[in-house]
Amino acid sequence: MSVTVLIVDDSKLARIVAGKALAELQPEWQKIEAGSADQALELISGQSADVALIDFNMPEKDGLELAAELHVLRPDMPIAIITANIQDEIIARAREIGAGFVAKPVTTDALEPFLSGAALRLRSKRA
Repeated sequence: MSVTVLIVDDSKLARIVAGKALAELQPEWQKIEAGSADQALELISGQSADVALIDFNMPEKDGLELAAELHVLRPDMPIAIITANIQDEIIARAREIGAGFVAKPVTTDALEPFLSGAALRLRSKRA
C-alpha cells in the first residue's frame, strides 16, 4: 500500500524529527513537507497526500485552521495535530474536525497509535 504523509511545521528541525519517527514506524511510506499552511495547500493541490501531521503553532494560520481546510478537501484523510500545547479548547476544536493529537517532541511512541489508526482507516477505505 503506497501512502504519502504530509508533514507541516514551520520548524525544519521539527519536520526532520517527525520524518525520522515516521520512517522508523512506516519505512515504506513516503513523506512530503511544507513549512506553512499555504505551502501545504499548494503542495496537495498538485500531488496526493493520504495522511497529515500538522503543527498547531504556525504563523499566519494555525494547525487547526489548516486541518479544517484539509478536512473539507479530503474528508477521509487522517489528520493529527502536533503540539506541546495540549489545552482542552484545542482538543475540543480538533475533535470537531476528527483530528488526533501527537505530543511534541514527536517520538515513535507518541506517533505509533495515530499511524496505526491511520493505516487501518486507509486499508478499509481502499478495500
